[in-house]
Amino acid sequence: MKIWNRDVIKYFAMLTMLLNHIANVFLEPGTLLYEFCLNIGYFTAVTMCYFLVEGYGYTHSKRKYARRLLVFAGISQIPYGMAFAEDGWFEFSGFNMIFTLFLCFLLICILEQEKVRAMRALGIIVIFLVCVFCDWSVLAPAFTMLFVWAKDSERKKGIAFLTAMGLFGGMTFLGGMGRTPIAMNLMYAVFGMLGVGLSGIVILYFYNGRRMEKGRTFSKWFFYWFYPVHLLVIGIVRVLL
Repeated sequence: MKIWNRDVIKYFAMLTMLLNHIANVFLEPGTLLYEFCLNIGYFTAVTMCYFLVEGYGYTHSKRKYARRLLVFAGISQIPYGMAFAEDGWFEFSGFNMIFTLFLCFLLICILEQEKVRAMRALGIIVIFLVCVFCDWSVLAPAFTMLFVWAKDSERKKGIAFLTAMGLFGGMTFLGGMGRTPIAMNLMYAVFGMLGVGLSGIVILYFYNGRRMEKGRTFSKWFFYWFYPVHLLVIGIVRVLL
């Protein structure tokens, strides 16, 4: 059953992210197509947090890894502001997801390397506070901490994904309180959890723990460049329309 490697799952995550962003920018809220594209897109963030934790253990140079994330976060910021601006060609609405992943990488460093408990707690608090201004806010560092805790235990990974589903559903429900009827708000929260749950199913039951044999270098840079490039294209189309 475990037939998919890490790169195949990441390509799927890029597709679901694209669908989510198209829904957010171009589709009519409340339609079936909008809800499907929006919710399937929630597969991406939790998947990338999982592979970030896994990649931390594999990378030969953590400094280069962090620097690469920070550079692409900078490259992506203007396309991010273009894609999701509500008026005009650009609007700052927070920092993009790669910056969030950079902060989550720093969080892993703190959890794995800081031995002084007080300093570790302070570092965690600072990361969460900064993430408030980023895409996926406090959920991404929470997912990251869950996967650090789970490590190589299949049972703990299952618990981590179930907890991630609960956290996302709870945050979605709280975010909709006062704006939508309770029953509809609950339905949105439940459907929103499906993307996170799908990530858990794919990783726990289909991921073989390996990378693809050929095209590793291409895939590595494709995953970095896809984010700013697809946002730039969406932003340009949005401005033209």
